[in-house]
Amino acid sequence: MTRPIATFSIVAYDPGRQEWGVAVQSKFLACAAVVSWARAGAGAVATQSFANVAYGLDGLDMMEQDAGAEETIAALTAADEQRAQRQVGMVDKRGRAAAYTGAECYDWAGHAIGDGFACQGNILVPGTVQAMAAAFEEARHGPGELADWLVSALAAGQAAGGDRRGRQAAGVLVVRHNGGYGGNNDRYLDLRVDDDPQPIDKLGELVRMHHLFFGVTDPADLVPLSDVAGELQALLRRTGHYDGPVSGDFDETTRRALRALVGSENLEERWDGTGEQIDRVVVDYLLKRLG
Repeated sequence: MTRPIATFSIVAYDPGRQEWGVAVQSKFLACAAVVSWARAGAGAVATQSFANVAYGLDGLDMMEQDAGAEETIAALTAADEQRAQRQVGMVDKRGRAAAYTGAECYDWAGHAIGDGFACQGNILVPGTVQAMAAAFEEARHGPGELADWLVSALAAGQAAGGDRRGRQAAGVLVVRHNGGYGGNNDRYLDLRVDDDPQPIDKLGELVRMHHLFFGVTDPADLVPLSDVAGELQALLRRTGHYDGPVSGDFDETTRRALRALVGSENLEERWDGTGEQIDRVVVDYLLKRLG
């Protein structure tokens, strides 16, 4: 017999950045590998409680063909003989959200649907799903982006009680057209904590690291390379990437050395080695980590 995916999750759509996302926490090893499904231009799905992974695969296919979330859930559950044990939340390509909680899902089980998002969970402390929905509503009107708001919702759910069995794993998945590494895929952010005593806290740390390595540079944070050349040359000498003088002149030798260091630190999405400016976030990180 399959094990129930007892968990709490949220699916959501951000029309501003054209992103679809899923976040999940459960007392279930590597829960995000089973629960979370998303595709740019289609939508997002969270399938749980004796999870039927076909809800993810088939649901995204249907929504990509312009079926609505409610219509998709109705079709998939109608064809599933074990629907009474299933739980699923979906948001479609247009941001319409829907959810389903089968009558035989273990208590407490239920969902909350808002504008562009759905929260759902089972084997929960009552109030968990409602706390998630309220937190997401508040977070999306503040700073940050979809990944931040989704993790905020998970944290609120955990604070309200969460999974009655405890905690083990969490994940957040966000997609957008050409949003992935290298720009030729939609997997903008896919972070998982598969086994940890505080999985949501760890997930939040990973999201912040993702912002550091892959975030969009704020033009206000750009500084002339000539202004930081001396600091960088001294740093590059310490790391062994540069053996020239600390002259404060950002010449081609210094550029090659810095490009090599940036690449070795996986910061190439923040600075590609060209131009006369660099993100201050990159400089600060390098100096703090290696200085």
